[in-house]
Amino acid sequence: MLSFARPYVLAAVLPALTITISIRAQERAELTGQNERQSLTALSGSVIDSGNAAIVGAQIELRSAQGTQQRATTDQQGHFALRQLSSGSYEIVITHEGFQETRQRVTIVAGTSVALTFKMLVSTLTQSVTVEAQAGLATETPVSQTQAQVSREDFKNSPATTIADVISLVPGVTFVQGNGPRDVAVSVRGSSTRQTYGVRNVQVFEDGFPVTQPDGLARTDLTDPHAYSSIDVVEGPSSALYGNYASGGAINFHTRSGSEIQGVEIGADFGSFGYYNDYIAYGVGNERYQLSAFVSNVRADQATVNNQYNTVTANILATFAATPRDRMTFKFINNDLDTNLSIRLSLAQYRLNPYQLDCQTYSAAFATNGCGSVSVYANGYNGTRVSLGAAQAGLNRHDRRTIVGARYEHDLTANTTWQTQFVWDNRDANQPTSASAYRGTLPSFNVASNVLRHGLTAGRQSTTLAGGFFNYENINSQSSNLMPGGGATLGGATQTVVGSHLNTGFHLREEMALAERWTLVAGLGAEYTSLSAIANNFTYPVGGTPTISPVPANRTFFNVAPEVGVQFHPDHVWRIHARLGMGYGTPQATQLFTNAQGQFGNNTTLKTQRNIGVDGGADWSLSSRLQLSAALFYEWFHNEQVTQSPGVNLQSFTFNAPASAHRGVQASVDWHPMPVALSGLRLRASYTYDNQIYTNYTEQITTGSFSNSFSRNGNRIPGVQPHFLNGRIVYDQPHGKLRGFGGYLETNWRDAYSLDNANLLSAAGYTLLNLSTHYDPPAGHGALSRLRFFFDMQNLADKTYIASAGNITNSLNSMGQQNGAAVLATTTGSIYAGTPRASYGGVRVRF
Repeated sequence: MLSFARPYVLAAVLPALTITISIRAQERAELTGQNERQSLTALSGSVIDSGNAAIVGAQIELRSAQGTQQRATTDQQGHFALRQLSSGSYEIVITHEGFQETRQRVTIVAGTSVALTFKMLVSTLTQSVTVEAQAGLATETPVSQTQAQVSREDFKNSPATTIADVISLVPGVTFVQGNGPRDVAVSVRGSSTRQTYGVRNVQVFEDGFPVTQPDGLARTDLTDPHAYSSIDVVEGPSSALYGNYASGGAINFHTRSGSEIQGVEIGADFGSFGYYNDYIAYGVGNERYQLSAFVSNVRADQATVNNQYNTVTANILATFAATPRDRMTFKFINNDLDTNLSIRLSLAQYRLNPYQLDCQTYSAAFATNGCGSVSVYANGYNGTRVSLGAAQAGLNRHDRRTIVGARYEHDLTANTTWQTQFVWDNRDANQPTSASAYRGTLPSFNVASNVLRHGLTAGRQSTTLAGGFFNYENINSQSSNLMPGGGATLGGATQTVVGSHLNTGFHLREEMALAERWTLVAGLGAEYTSLSAIANNFTYPVGGTPTISPVPANRTFFNVAPEVGVQFHPDHVWRIHARLGMGYGTPQATQLFTNAQGQFGNNTTLKTQRNIGVDGGADWSLSSRLQLSAALFYEWFHNEQVTQSPGVNLQSFTFNAPASAHRGVQASVDWHPMPVALSGLRLRASYTYDNQIYTNYTEQITTGSFSNSFSRNGNRIPGVQPHFLNGRIVYDQPHGKLRGFGGYLETNWRDAYSLDNANLLSAAGYTLLNLSTHYDPPAGHGALSRLRFFFDMQNLADKTYIASAGNITNSLNSMGQQNGAAVLATTTGSIYAGTPRASYGGVRVRF
């Protein structure tokens, strides 16, 4: 177990939380015609829109200097009530999807009742200017665009071993296991499913600070869900607002604020296959400052052989209002990852031995037992090769990521805010993941400055965002042969890359109220990208003199991305939106030095990937009892970048498919079907249909001395799961002595998907069942109120399934014809098996 330093806290007082008014109790009173007697000291009110219509389902939060005191939700008439209040000064915060946040100060006097009316305005691109607003200006969820949010309430009582456990309820978002058990490859609308590690084609932020480096790569190894209060997802091509590599959208993680924690929390999660997560969170805050700190140590020994990991993450967020017009925000993240790696399997090996049992040390039985192996030079340079098992070769990742950010905000006027932020981000990688080992140091920095103005434009209410940015990354890496000896013994260097990646540009965005319920959005982004690098390739001929072959790459790109959208609020229940946007993603420098044969060579003809997409959808919120969301999308890609592996022990390469189409449907539902008889029952589901095809692409295949061309027009793009469904039946006991008990039964269905451009081989789909239970007692249960317990059973049916599958390159036989599925099924370097049945439990205590 990780040993934590004792926190020295002068005062850590846990605020007393009173019970939120039960809507179920209100409805019972209405049905029986009996009015509940109101306490003498109370606050009640109504929430309406600008047309004086009641807003149903608005979230009411009453805050004092000690933190949140009570919460409530408006009923069918837009009413709410907060009772049994103490005398004092409070702030009321009212939020509702599609409306601007509303805040008001109120003073409560003992023995009195206060009744107020609050009017909410239709949302535009807004940024609260209090110290509690932590999101960056350019990462606010934009008007007219499909978006979703995951709240801490959705995952706080579950193991949340990786980010995949948290985002499964977001329609349009899919994931696969990456390189290692902690790495999750996250995709928005299939944006990067052809790459089975990290996050690409989606810009990722934490509290408004970018955690995607200038080369477009973000990784989820540094993400421990216990640290976050919510996650925002913006979907669709978004380079007009977010710049390079936002062809799929953006994700913003929000760290828990100091006031939300308000004290010390210590937790321990444990489970099957040696899983442990020890964590501690500390938070303190008031109206002027917020401080939260989080540290965790997570480790496990997975079911698959040579798949252990141990990682330590620290995450700190601090905000401070120096004056009423000046605010500072500081961010720190550090992650140390130490994980062993198994070998990606062929489909045939997966069927024989999915968890690679008895495959640590290579033997003559490897082939018949379905064991994966790597072939390395016996002397580390040339000549005879020998085969090694994953543990024998020492395949692993030893990575460190450190991010430091600072942001300054200044209110130039009552309606205009200027913000400037700086982020330093260093990624150290040590990755002997195959027959070749990669080592690299990639420090980078990102500077951005924005001005946000709320006011009148051409006589109409509007919000204007204008800003510029500059980011730069140094590339220093070396690849080397592995050789026998254990512990990832290195042989001769095969390649070094030294260079830089630079992006700079600007974005403009205008949101204008055309009428009371109509908002027009127009935006434009422009960006210059420069890649300058040189790769030195090393060859070691048998009996000859080693040679070094330099391959320089100096490329510049200039990209422009417009967007236009409209949002219509016919009433407080509906939000209808439509949008046309553009995205782009330039190559990375390292993609320019591997040719289509998986060997070192010039690939400098690689072009920028561009996509233009139309998007339309609607959100329907009938109070908190029923919320529906649906969207249609159609995106046209030009020069789409597709990364594939030519085969075992060969490097993955990237090529441009001239034209392709991504189209689909996504929907979600959140329903309380029996608000009176069974108010704790809740049904939730999210569904994504994603159909992606090549519309213009002829693939050239070369095997040995044979070469042939094949049209892929109309073929499904490999790696994209056509259907993705998550559903939960949730129950939380809302009142009585058992209040705080709850749980859910969850199903995850993933459709089969193609593994190759010819669509000859597929990864099978699967359905998983999970069961979760918890006890999270509210305030008023004495010492138990400080505790939380949970227990989960995942993969109840003990299903063997494919958690991740890399794309396979088609090949030719001795007649120059395309090999069939039987040959492809023996091609290694593709498949990781998912986790079998596992149980997890945990306890958390608050001080």
